Amino acid sequence: MSIAERMITRHIMTRGVFTPGKKTFALALMLALAVPVSAKLDTDKVYEPVSPTVEQARANILIARQLQFTHFRDMSINDSLSGDVFDAYLNYLDGQRIYLTQKDIDKISAVRSGLGSALKTGQLQPGFDIYNLVQQRIIERLEFALALIDDGIDKLDFSADERILLDRSDADWEADREALDALWVKRIKNAVLAQRLNDSDDGSIKEALRRRYEGQLKRAYQARSEDAFQAYMNAFTGMWDPHTSYFSPRTSENFNINMSLSLEGIGAVLQSDNEYTKVVRLVPGGPASKQGQLEPADRIVSVKQEDEEKPVNVIGWRLDEVVDLIRGPRESTVTLEVIPADAPDETVTETIAITRDKVKLEEQSASKEVIEFERDNDTYRIGVINIPTFYADFKAMQAGDPNYKSTTRDVRKLIDELKAEEVDGVVIDLRNNGGGALHEANDLVGLFIEEGPTVQIRNSNNDVQVLNDEDPSVAYDGPLVVLVNRMSASASEIFAGAIQDYGRGLVVGSQTFGKGTVQAVRPLNHGQLKITQSKFYRVSGGSTQHKGVIPDIEIPSRVDKTRIGEDALDRALPWDQIEAVPHARYFDFSGIIDELRKRHDNRFEEHPEFSLLQKEIEFLKQQREREYVSLNLEKRKEHHSQIERTRLTIANARRDIHGEEAFESLDELDDWQDQQAAEPDNADDELDFIIREGGNIMADMLELDQRMASILNPKQITAQAQAR
Repeated sequence: MSIAERMITRHIMTRGVFTPGKKTFALALMLALAVPVSAKLDTDKVYEPVSPTVEQARANILIARQLQFTHFRDMSINDSLSGDVFDAYLNYLDGQRIYLTQKDIDKISAVRSGLGSALKTGQLQPGFDIYNLVQQRIIERLEFALALIDDGIDKLDFSADERILLDRSDADWEADREALDALWVKRIKNAVLAQRLNDSDDGSIKEALRRRYEGQLKRAYQARSEDAFQAYMNAFTGMWDPHTSYFSPRTSENFNINMSLSLEGIGAVLQSDNEYTKVVRLVPGGPASKQGQLEPADRIVSVKQEDEEKPVNVIGWRLDEVVDLIRGPRESTVTLEVIPADAPDETVTETIAITRDKVKLEEQSASKEVIEFERDNDTYRIGVINIPTFYADFKAMQAGDPNYKSTTRDVRKLIDELKAEEVDGVVIDLRNNGGGALHEANDLVGLFIEEGPTVQIRNSNNDVQVLNDEDPSVAYDGPLVVLVNRMSASASEIFAGAIQDYGRGLVVGSQTFGKGTVQAVRPLNHGQLKITQSKFYRVSGGSTQHKGVIPDIEIPSRVDKTRIGEDALDRALPWDQIEAVPHARYFDFSGIIDELRKRHDNRFEEHPEFSLLQKEIEFLKQQREREYVSLNLEKRKEHHSQIERTRLTIANARRDIHGEEAFESLDELDDWQDQQAAEPDNADDELDFIIREGGNIMADMLELDQRMASILNPKQITAQAQAR
């Protein structure tokens, strides 16, 4: 019996995790993989395969039980699921299909249909064997890349009419090692071209690429049992929905720190995205949000500390290691090199310096301003309330502090101030508001309606709980517009949906995120399980899940909906509908909505900012639709020049709108952006045209129906409701 066979047999027979009858399955996988216990490559280092522990096996069994009996989605662990777990696991380990070959896939496919039953009973060895194989293939590829670089990047041919597929997630696996070699030559060429186009010389490029691949190689050799277990469990839990996931003990610690908002860092939520670490969202009031350059869907290329000369390339790093690198002491500076979310390709990067700090509750607070509109002989004063998150100082509230801060309490004060300033209408800005405290969304709706339901919550047993506003008082009964965008999620969607269902105001902007599920974190013997246990529904019965809130008047956005949003996530729970709950209808906009949309469209057709936005969206769409990029130097230069010309043209068009002098070069534009980021307090704070358009729509409402003020009188609403 080989060493590997003895290892698996000992694991099966001594740990009490597998039954003797399951031994055949584990041995079959080992023989199919034909992976030695230690693989020595062209180096003095040896990869030592990782093995599962008893604690991990027990956690696996607990996770399987929780998923089957407590998750909102009723789903069994069967042979069909086995194949899906197999595919998801490979996608997690080699999502771009650049490490494994078709020959490898053929070998490991022997166990494809057996993973479900193995996961039910804590048989982790199959998943670990696949993980070990992938790690060895990663090492082989990185060794190949380093050898190619050492041979001289000047020997690479950039004159041929070659191209490379940008996204290989749906590509065929390369047939064998020779075909994979050819693919990796193209990958190295693409990496070299990208840096040459950013004006790096070959010496710097060679050094940068060596650091990148050596760093990845070092981490491949340092693979840990917990890395394999977390990857395998998340492929498994992800079958139920994208928000259900396993946290290892270390990840649990990071999660708990983030939830307490005591983390000293940049205030950004990150996740793995193939070889990159991607920004999911920014914490309102956090350093990154205040600095203003980092955006959701940006991908991090490198991280540099203020006391280091050179950045550390983090492509291919584990998420927890990238988090540790970005985290640091308060008032220190970390510099991120990112590929912006709206970058036309990976050759465009941006350097962002962020000073670390704690996220302060007061910097997440709601704020207000008043804008004025001249219409014929009338002047309309519109109050704008910006709500970056749904927050509450739970500690102060539990301590009995009568002045504790919360979204609802702060907005009530702002409304009183705006009424004292005699505004004609109010715009609530929820753009980029990712949610927060559910009870605050409930209470905030209550500021604008009399008593009534605000949201329904259905659990896995189909029991429905209805949250209500039980306070009959109304803080504001005048005209209302709610601004949303793709980054408005969860509690924001509950508020916007309720305002829309009650006919209390108009929702304006772009389709929201569609996060309509509720998760609970449950402790395990080893780590934690974050599991989806219920779902939000509007008072009209429709779920906010997947579909989000569709605005009454839509404004296009630069955000790519195929990359950001619930419907862009694999296995997201679907939209559905339950019975509506009785609720009042404050105003019927059907009589004026067509005219409001017509006026909005006409205004935007004539608005230079909107015209420019449309050009930007079309340009980005064209770039995103490109499947291939050329590896021919001259063709690549021409494409890069075209991108730079377009960026400069758009930037100068915006400068012209504001009566500012045009930039003569892209370098001048980049320098100006760096200066603005370094001095955010001095940045151009001109009211953005989306807020102004919200105010214009409000003014249209007032013009089209002067009766609104009286219709929205709470006493008349009550009388109308009784009459119905």
